[in-house]
Amino acid sequence: MELYVALKVIWAFLLGVLLTGLAVMVGMDMGVGTMLRFVGRSDLERRAALNAIGPHWDGNQVWFVLGGGAIFAAFPTLYATSFSTFYVVMILLLFSMILRPLAFEYRSKVDASRWRATWDWAFLVSGAVPMFVFGAAFGNVLQGVGFHFTWDGQYFQDESFIWYLLNPFAILCGLMSVALSLYQGGTMLVMRTEQPIAARAERIAVAGGRIAALLFAIGGIWVSLMKGFVFTAPVDPAMAATPLHGPAVARQAGAWLGNFHAHPALWAIPAAGFLGMIAGSLALRAGFAVLGWWLGALAWVGTIFTVGVAMFPFLMPSTTAPAQSLTVWNASGSAYNLTWMLVFALIFTPAIIAYTGWAFRVMRGRVKTDSIAHDEHSY
Repeated sequence: MELYVALKVIWAFLLGVLLTGLAVMVGMDMGVGTMLRFVGRSDLERRAALNAIGPHWDGNQVWFVLGGGAIFAAFPTLYATSFSTFYVVMILLLFSMILRPLAFEYRSKVDASRWRATWDWAFLVSGAVPMFVFGAAFGNVLQGVGFHFTWDGQYFQDESFIWYLLNPFAILCGLMSVALSLYQGGTMLVMRTEQPIAARAERIAVAGGRIAALLFAIGGIWVSLMKGFVFTAPVDPAMAATPLHGPAVARQAGAWLGNFHAHPALWAIPAAGFLGMIAGSLALRAGFAVLGWWLGALAWVGTIFTVGVAMFPFLMPSTTAPAQSLTVWNASGSAYNLTWMLVFALIFTPAIIAYTGWAFRVMRGRVKTDSIAHDEHSY
């Protein structure tokens, strides 16, 4: 395999890894914020839930930066086109996420019930909205996005942002993303908080896992009937990074299952997603919270890589100009760029994983409600 082609494939895989890290780590924090009003019946209980993720939430944001940075550097055409297409949605995502650090910092500054209740609702919004948008984005690209390029490379959007956010399949994917974040966040609280918070969090997490499995199954059937995208002529994987002279592309019902039919072993990926959701819920009910957390991570791996495998090599197909669809082959950076990025990724990604593991080990143990009542350093 030519080096340039190999680098493109490696970075498509690494992009999936980074998006999975974002979903697991950031999604966990978002899940806690979404359920905060429901697992905590008093101010102290809500503070205990916040302090369970307090040492980690800002550090986990590195996965958000890494995911966006990987798209920017490894697939610059995808970055420019997607951020333009989903501009209003991105602004919604940005403003909702801005609420979260503000809520962490300001919630406990004033000892007034109305003040703190307002910030608790801000946690819900800043947790549920970003995860909904994250899932809806996967639903959008699976369906294809309305955009095209003119002869001089100018981009034009052909559909309303409201359709991107609120079409039925995107809503299903968004709800599944929220359900998985509730599972991951609830599992974290089971491990890190005392009763009765842990019991309430367990009920929400188990429900989230079961709902996610149901939505995953419905989504799979939907995708099998959906018109996917497929090349109808030979493709040069080492093609130039431009969508203007792409190969012939057609839309066909069931096309997104083509890679699975060609390589049956790939069915293990969606199976792993189902295993994580179902077995994780059972593990939580049986009292194995740590195992449940890792099975939740497996559910995210199965979900995101199922989408990646189904679409490969497509990244962002166009419904209005299919031949201009963005793929791993025509939307990547240069070989020089991808090589140096790979060198730094191989150095810093393991370092980030090691640091994250160390931080969780140091901060292990349950947050005790009584211990934070008079702790001026706690959230």
